[in-house]
Amino acid sequence: MTVNETYLRRSLEGDRGLLDAVRDAPLPSAFDNAFGKVLLPRPFFVPEAEIRSTAADLAAFFELLFSLPDRLYDGDLGRYCEALGIDRARAAVMSRLADKPALYGRADLSHDGESFKLFELNIGSSLGGTDRAELARTLLEVPAFAAFAEEHGIGYVHTGERLADTLREISLPLTGGAEPVVAYVEANGGLSGSTHLARSFAEMMHRCGIDLVIGEIGQIEESGGRLRLHGRQIDVVLRYFTPNEIVDDPDGPRALEPVLRAHEEGRVVLWTTPQSALFGNKGAMALMSDPRMREGLSAEDSRLIDRILPWTRLLTPELVDHCRAHRQELILKPTADYGGAGIVAGWDSTEQEWKDALDAAAGAGFIVQRRVGSRPEQVVDPGTGELQEWTPTWGLFLLPSGYAGSYIRALEDSAGVVRAGTFKTTTVFHTPDPAPEPCAAPLTKDAAWQGI
Repeated sequence: MTVNETYLRRSLEGDRGLLDAVRDAPLPSAFDNAFGKVLLPRPFFVPEAEIRSTAADLAAFFELLFSLPDRLYDGDLGRYCEALGIDRARAAVMSRLADKPALYGRADLSHDGESFKLFELNIGSSLGGTDRAELARTLLEVPAFAAFAEEHGIGYVHTGERLADTLREISLPLTGGAEPVVAYVEANGGLSGSTHLARSFAEMMHRCGIDLVIGEIGQIEESGGRLRLHGRQIDVVLRYFTPNEIVDDPDGPRALEPVLRAHEEGRVVLWTTPQSALFGNKGAMALMSDPRMREGLSAEDSRLIDRILPWTRLLTPELVDHCRAHRQELILKPTADYGGAGIVAGWDSTEQEWKDALDAAAGAGFIVQRRVGSRPEQVVDPGTGELQEWTPTWGLFLLPSGYAGSYIRALEDSAGVVRAGTFKTTTVFHTPDPAPEPCAAPLTKDAAWQGI
């Protein structure tokens, strides 16, 4: 019996210590304010060998992703941006610095019962979910859960602690080993709807020993050769603004330029640079899945892509008929939006709705992706004792040091699309259970998809 099965059995048998563990966890106050009402009543579990193997695959996938401009466009970022439908203003912001993107991001994954499959990449520092590790930490302060964890050898990776270590490392040239002052920087006006999220993140980072100052890009000032936020000299700008937000703000490029210049001159560290957005664009996944990408790859690299990524293509007019014929298997996504905005699921649409969506999106900066099956997870309702099924999205974090933890967003409706504000959430523990056998068959080799 796996750790997950044991946890469920004991919960179904009425073990109040496990059923009430999330309720009894001494959650930090800002975290509780942000997420207390949307927490699932239990954590999820995954074999440690499986999650670390998936993280290793994703790190290799990211490195291939970063090579796309060289492999397909002779290193010409302008042609690469044009292929992804990125306009000149946004391309200028994303390409302003020549740094190679840092390996920091969150992969959104489904588990089909055999292995994890990637359906979205979030590359760069403006990531949600990092503070869900605080739930794991506080669950281990609940005696009943702590006893279960010790009995079954479960553990977790704390994303905030790994990020804190990274921020210390990258700021060493400026701090000489002292604790850095880190600015959590949103776009102008960006804090108005997300202050509760910023406070939860800051609460976690302060506990991890990081001196964090929260502000917006227009509040950064330059004085004595250094950048300051609310009067504090800062060593690291932790970027929570996107290139889209900078371009859409008439004052955005002017406010950003001193930060970019200070980063170039070694007077601050911008973590991460806007260039990350060149690869977080969903169209980049379509290029990874494109048969042209395979021409210069090793057999091992091709197997890696097949193993982790479902069939994904930029939607062109030539693909519309194929996509209409495979409505039940496809989902349509804009390349640059986030939070579920603009997504149309073929299986949740009528034929006419799907046709209209395809016609409007063809050549307009959208991808189509083959539907990823998702294994539901069972949760016992502490109030009723009933068994419920939730369909999770697994968020897996990567840093230069490697695997940096996981968290869950889940829906009761297995056919739904995870959108901002519609899900419940929890944390992830790893177990010593054996990993399932990987799927041996390539993902998209059936005749209907061959060569498309």
